[in-house]
Amino acid sequence: MKDAEAFAQGKIGDLDGLMRELDGWVGSLTAAMGDLDEQRLEGTDPTQTVRAEVAGTGRLLALSIDSQKLRDLDHVELAEAVQEAIVAARLAIGERLTDLMRDLAGPQVSTDDSDPLAPYIQNVLREG
Repeated sequence: MKDAEAFAQGKIGDLDGLMRELDGWVGSLTAAMGDLDEQRLEGTDPTQTVRAEVAGTGRLLALSIDSQKLRDLDHVELAEAVQEAIVAARLAIGERLTDLMRDLAGPQVSTDDSDPLAPYIQNVLREG
C-alpha cells in the first residue's frame, strides 16, 4: 500500500508498483464479490411472519410464511410483510458488502471524505 499512499499524498512514486497494488486490489475485490455471490442471506418482517432468503446478488431464492401468524394478517398486511422481509434480506447484503469493503480496504484507509486524487490533480495543474 506504500505506492497508493504516496499517490494519495500527491507524490507520483513508483507507478509500476502502484499498478501492481491496484491489480492486487482488483483481484481481491473480484474474489470477494464471487464469495458474496455464493452466500445466502435472510431477512424477516418485524412480526417474524415472513422470512425471505436472497442470494448475494440480491435475487430472491425462497420465501416462507408462518402459517399460524398468517391468520392474523389481511392481504394488504401480508403483502407489506413480504416486502419488508425481502428488503431486510437485501439490507443484509448491503451490510455484508460494507464489511467486505472495510476488510479489503484495511486499517490504513482514511475516513477523510476528500477526493484522494485531489493532491495529484493539483500537482499536475501546478506543474503542467
